[in-house]
Amino acid sequence: MYFKRKAYNKLLDWKKLYSDKYAVLLEGARRVGKSTISESFAKNEYKSYILIDFSKVTDNILDCFEDIGNLNIFFLRLQAETGITLYEHDSLIIFDEVQLFPKARQAIKHLVSDGRYSYLETGSLISIRKNVKDILIPSEEMKIQVYPMDYEEFCNAAGSSYELLQQIFDCGTAIGQATNRKLMRDLRIYMAVGGMPQAVEAYI
Repeated sequence: MYFKRKAYNKLLDWKKLYSDKYAVLLEGARRVGKSTISESFAKNEYKSYILIDFSKVTDNILDCFEDIGNLNIFFLRLQAETGITLYEHDSLIIFDEVQLFPKARQAIKHLVSDGRYSYLETGSLISIRKNVKDILIPSEEMKIQVYPMDYEEFCNAAGSSYELLQQIFDCGTAIGQATNRKLMRDLRIYMAVGGMPQAVEAYI
């Protein structure tokens, strides 16, 4: 189940304004939906995409990063290994859980400079020193923080109207105890369920 997330809109801005000069890094705690957001974005906004999940990647894919000096060969190997065709200026390459393979993150500088494709990384605790030691952190990298679902995202997922809450707030007038109790009950459900997507899916 996919939920509408605010991070998706930030990715749209990145694609429109910055994707030709920067890779984008979705950074956040585990299980907040980074991988799901990334793949949904790739499916909807690009002609094709390659997803490399470094938590379960094959040795053949890792070997592609041993020498990125010849990017023509690098891209040909990626396409051969994944069976996916890349289209210049209309394909996205996703490095999922990139903190597990820092060499891929270091390669971002050269990949972005090449200009043929767009690049999206996801990572948990990616700024911890052990995940970045001995590599050159690319300056060609924008960060977007991904958090658990806020109340607006929760309302959208659960079929409630957050816009109605905004209108009630803006009118500045009491709406009566019965309606207020109902709205407070909804808020308490969110407080109990929390904003982790798997918990929200289970509740729904």
